[in-house]
Amino acid sequence: MSDNSFGRLFRVTTWGESHGPALGCVIDGTPPRVPLSEADIQHWMDQRKPGTSRFVTQRREPDEVKILSGVFEGQTTGTPISLLIENVDQRSKDYGEIMDKFRPGHADYTYWSKYGIRDYRGGGRSSARETAARVAAGAVARNVLASLIGPAVQIRGALVQVGEKTIDPANWNWDSVTQNPFWCPDPKMAMEWEDYLDGIRKAGSSVGAVVELRASGIPAGLGEPIYGKLDADLAAAMMSINAVKGVEIGAGFASARLTGEQNADEMRLGSDGRADFTSNQAGGILGGISSGQEIVVRFAVKPTSSILNPRATIDRFGAETEIVTKGRHDPCVGIRAVPVGEAMLALVLADHLLRHRGQVGGFKNGFDAR
Repeated sequence: MSDNSFGRLFRVTTWGESHGPALGCVIDGTPPRVPLSEADIQHWMDQRKPGTSRFVTQRREPDEVKILSGVFEGQTTGTPISLLIENVDQRSKDYGEIMDKFRPGHADYTYWSKYGIRDYRGGGRSSARETAARVAAGAVARNVLASLIGPAVQIRGALVQVGEKTIDPANWNWDSVTQNPFWCPDPKMAMEWEDYLDGIRKAGSSVGAVVELRASGIPAGLGEPIYGKLDADLAAAMMSINAVKGVEIGAGFASARLTGEQNADEMRLGSDGRADFTSNQAGGILGGISSGQEIVVRFAVKPTSSILNPRATIDRFGAETEIVTKGRHDPCVGIRAVPVGEAMLALVLADHLLRHRGQVGGFKNGFDAR
């Protein structure tokens, strides 16, 4: 299997399966003397781990990270960083009844068609369990960004839609995101989602979601105008997350309904001599290059394919059959996709930061950004 690596200069290779003894990643390209500890990584791992509420899978994984290399006396050495996360709560027997059946909506059939391997234990390498390693790598990327740009860099995510229920942007409150199990910035909608998802869960079904990510404190200049566009790499990063079926930057698809006057982010000269934008329809990226504004990315997550209700399928012997997926599954996988999206955003930005430094050095207008 190829393509287990992501990034150019800040390069991450993940390894491991859902029901194997462990999973992890190797990070190559981290500059030396970046402060880093296991506690720095664990903070973000705790936000992604399963079993944190009744609205996510009840698989109990502590997701404790061990740094095996690349760090000495609390600082990166510039050598490859290897991170290990042990799997301690696998229940492969939950999948014994479907070992020969393909789950509709999953990667079972396409994986088997390509490799001739049917790892029925939770999906094997194609499982969302792999994203634990991405979150660990994203924690390292955050420290790189903070070290090279400054503490003003902030990467945050929120769930803005669950099924057909969407938040009211007027109620957006970042403090609310950590005060409910949904990463919801709208306190009123969070209460609605609780009853809504309880019903979905009890019915043995699932729903999709939309995640919004924002990165502030990023200077103008990251990205390239043609094939190395920052927004293109961000879109690829988000589409690489399990169950993601759509990505938009800034106004995204809504920009098709705008006029040129509405869509143009007008500029004024700020008191500090830099551009001051009056709106942000572009999502902080113009011509593939960051503008210094807040970077805004949204992605859509499909409903969890593992549901309790019977579905028609075929098995690997070519027979038509029916399948019921038992085990521990998320009624809305989009909930735990928020920290994964944040991690991928951090990885892309760290990679582009190192690429920018290698090509042109510093930033023409300094490190401050709006």
